[in-house]
Amino acid sequence: MARLTFLGAAGTVTGSKHLLEVGPHRILVDCGLFQGLKALRERNWEDLPVAPGDIDAIVLTHAHLDHVGYLPRLVAHGFRGRVFCTPGTRDLAGLVLRDAARIQEEDARDANRHGYSKHHPALPLYTNEDAEAALSLLQPVGYERPIPIAPDIQLEFINAGHLLGSAYARVTAAGQVILFGGDLGRYGRPVLPDPTPVEGADILLLESTYGNRRHQADDNGEQLARIVNDAASRGGKLIIPSFAIGRVNEVIYWLDRLEEEQRIPVLPVFVDSPMAARAFEFYARHSDQLDPDMQTGRQGVRAFYTRRMTVVASPQQSKELVASRKPSIVIASSGMATGGRVLYHLRATLPDPRHTVLFVGFQAAGTRGRKLVDGEPTVRLKGLDIAVRARIERIDAMSAHADVDEIMRWLGSFKRAPTMTYLVHGESEALQALKQRIEADRHWPVHVAAHQERVEL
Repeated sequence: MARLTFLGAAGTVTGSKHLLEVGPHRILVDCGLFQGLKALRERNWEDLPVAPGDIDAIVLTHAHLDHVGYLPRLVAHGFRGRVFCTPGTRDLAGLVLRDAARIQEEDARDANRHGYSKHHPALPLYTNEDAEAALSLLQPVGYERPIPIAPDIQLEFINAGHLLGSAYARVTAAGQVILFGGDLGRYGRPVLPDPTPVEGADILLLESTYGNRRHQADDNGEQLARIVNDAASRGGKLIIPSFAIGRVNEVIYWLDRLEEEQRIPVLPVFVDSPMAARAFEFYARHSDQLDPDMQTGRQGVRAFYTRRMTVVASPQQSKELVASRKPSIVIASSGMATGGRVLYHLRATLPDPRHTVLFVGFQAAGTRGRKLVDGEPTVRLKGLDIAVRARIERIDAMSAHADVDEIMRWLGSFKRAPTMTYLVHGESEALQALKQRIEADRHWPVHVAAHQERVEL
């Protein structure tokens, strides 16, 4: 008998964790951090209903924080098994987890220094030492290479087209094929290939981030060009909060292309994220996994650098950039403005109407990014209430998540219906809308997973 327990990304887009139990064996698929609303973030401090030491293995679908960011905490509390992932995920996870640990430690120090935490002392969720211990457990496995991960349990990774190294995890156990969808990529986008079609599974876990929305039609960069030109004409900065290990690459690709086509002025572009710079190297190292168009002509690594691009390395350089009032484009993480160097840029630019802040990805409920795109007049940054007078813009077309039509297109490759499709990784409206769409169009049984719900497979 196999059982599945949804320990995260159930009714929310963060904290992905799905516990598969087959007889005495326990496999955790994804080990993500909760982000956004305080009630969700507090779950990161709670013990899981299974002891970490009782988990046999962990499978990671990709390296975004909401899928890998809890791993150091789990290791610190006793997990000692192997962590299976693709080579691309192994490389990017090294960046993500070290950076997350640094931010956790910095936030705790700042809270203690300025006294804005109710905890005395404020402690990090985990430390860099915990992150290094977690990274030592990663075992890379290539795409479409089935391997045993526990007695009578087999794993195979399939390219999901969402991020370098991203995958669906196809697990064969108890006579069933269980497909953990991770995050589903998009069709016809630069940098990454289309998601790989799948012919079937007995049980499917399907993400629903954009289950109730369609992305803006591809406008060949027109909206981005308008925003850049507007910011330049007002003599201000364009601040782009961006996920350092994926979105930055597409943003730079488009800025470079618009420069080459002389549709925007050649401006100083600062990537204020050492993690993003390292990610460029990993994308080059795994270029065989990128979209075929990225491997020829002006593409490849060249597409990730504009004419006047500078990677900001040191904290001192970052401080100088924050203080500078020269017109420029600044790309900094994190993408939802929940932490990282972008907070200092926002604190300096949000009160000034000359500046523009552009969001290029999904903003989860409760994050600063969501508050800004929803038009809130003030946001809290580093213990201070900051007035929002800068122009706030948003481009959904750069999202790395499939929209509802792309999800349905991917499901169209299935030659038989799963016994059950469990919807995860979505907010309530998106989950319910996607459930209705699948039931109407595909006539499949669909269930919206609830947090900590356990089901028999």
